[in-house]
Amino acid sequence: MSTPLRLGIAGLGTVGVGVVRIVQRHAALLETRTGRRVTISAVSARTRDKDRGVRLGDYAWEDDPVALAVRDDVDVFVELMGGSDGPAKAATEAAIRAGKHVVTANKAMLAIHGQELAEAAENKGVSLRFEAAVAGGIPVIKALTEGLAGNEISRVMGVMNGTCNYILTRMQDAGLDYQTVFAEADALGYLEADPTLDVGGIDAGHKLAILAAIAFGTRVDFSGLHIEGIERITIEDIEQAADMGYRIKLLGVAQKTGRGLEARMTPCLVPDTSPLGQLKGGTNMVVLEGDSVDQIVLRGPGAGEGPTASAVMADVLDIARGNTVSVFGIPADQLAAPEPAAASAPAAFYVRMSLIDKPGVLAKIATVLGDAGVSIDRMRQYGHTDPHAPVLIVTHKTARDALDRAIEAMEGTGVLASHPVAIRIEDV
Repeated sequence: MSTPLRLGIAGLGTVGVGVVRIVQRHAALLETRTGRRVTISAVSARTRDKDRGVRLGDYAWEDDPVALAVRDDVDVFVELMGGSDGPAKAATEAAIRAGKHVVTANKAMLAIHGQELAEAAENKGVSLRFEAAVAGGIPVIKALTEGLAGNEISRVMGVMNGTCNYILTRMQDAGLDYQTVFAEADALGYLEADPTLDVGGIDAGHKLAILAAIAFGTRVDFSGLHIEGIERITIEDIEQAADMGYRIKLLGVAQKTGRGLEARMTPCLVPDTSPLGQLKGGTNMVVLEGDSVDQIVLRGPGAGEGPTASAVMADVLDIARGNTVSVFGIPADQLAAPEPAAASAPAAFYVRMSLIDKPGVLAKIATVLGDAGVSIDRMRQYGHTDPHAPVLIVTHKTARDALDRAIEAMEGTGVLASHPVAIRIEDV
């Protein structure tokens, strides 16, 4: 009879408790599927006496997660504490040094320290797995490293932060402004302790950096991402985009271009009839494009106890089966140095502005755009009662730096009542 696979779980928040529940409820099923019993030896968390709704008395307790990581009766260290540094990183490093496999949901740690951790794990001959770090219950890491391993990936894109998607779809469906829905999301407990991790695009940026490394065989390069949050999106943007047949999403895109690797997490307009355009609430969606498979769409819950714990257990079961794969799909020492694109690929843009309502102002704006080489596809002027006229322009495909030059030149025309807002329109 095979020996059991013994887990040490650090972090007993929502996900950690979810992992404990799966091990306790499905012990027989897990053993049937892997041929090996999966057990929990010890756990660690900040507070020992808290009622977490699961039975923990059968497990040893460690106040220090580093001590947990190196216990003799732990084969797999399950890191669910979070944070790019501090106890999570220290305990993960200790586990690897001690020859333990590591399963983590920590996207921040991997986005910042993924290369060094991958090299350490591969040099030690242990697994470092992180399906739960990206898009919750969606098996996108496995799709890239295994299911699509025979493809050259051309583009990865998706909605990877359920909180932002909730805010944007709630604004549209209820006609509410950003601040109102932000407060609503906060009251519902959807926001991180530091809300800028969500609405500032940082959380989703961590995930995109990890996917880009796997998809394109490069070292993780979170610092090379262009990141913008959703804080500047107004209900007017939502409504006017809808009027033009689009929805606004915080969209991550990574693609190889002739200029290098382009990776950005920014608000974008997508067609409202597309799968991304129809995505509502806290759901995530990742679109993968490869030369053999063309395009596949993965949709599912991006967070929560069950979905994220499910992804953690998928990694645990692969280790129980003896399935091994390089941390980022190819050996860490073969990952290429990232070459960030000098400029983004051309795209159409939505441009919203408020103009002083007097004759000749539209002609001045059109002239400035033309002088910068930006062609207008559509222009709309909306009804108004104050002296400032709201105007919406959709451009033909153009380079972002050309549009930026045009916007800068507009400031000198004397016809702007507010600074223009430009949002990329993504082909999906």
